[in-house]
Amino acid sequence: MTRFLPKNPQFREIATDTFNQQRAMKTLGISIARLEPGEVDLAMSYRDELTQQHGFIHAGIITAALDNACGIAAFTLMPAGAGILTVEFKTNLLAPARGERFIFRATVVKPGRTLTVCEARAYAAHDGVETLIATMSGTLMALLPREGAAADKALAPA
Repeated sequence: MTRFLPKNPQFREIATDTFNQQRAMKTLGISIARLEPGEVDLAMSYRDELTQQHGFIHAGIITAALDNACGIAAFTLMPAGAGILTVEFKTNLLAPARGERFIFRATVVKPGRTLTVCEARAYAAHDGVETLIATMSGTLMALLPREGAAADKALAPA
């Protein structure tokens, strides 16, 4: 596996802080389990309120977690002051999302100055066995710091 060098020596603290600011991840009970340059593992426990009609974790929850894993993996390689946005992803749902715990592993495939390509895999863990349940390919765009108030307004919530 390719090892990447982060552009920001404080990548771990900044990526963790960015992740912790995401209320959606907190609502879903998703946390960072492992964080390295260009790689992340997110984890989530099974919760009834996140299921669909058959008791499996909803595909939208799995997709949101995979998307976030790709974003955090890409973010670890961004320069100081940069942000990141997903511009495209493709999810393949491979098996029902049933288990006690879920792991979302993402790795950067190709980092770029503007666009970064990532791959992620979702696993359902039950009795210590991990089953692959979904994959994602994603493209993320760097939001590089710009000078002036116009840049601040462009990134501000509406």
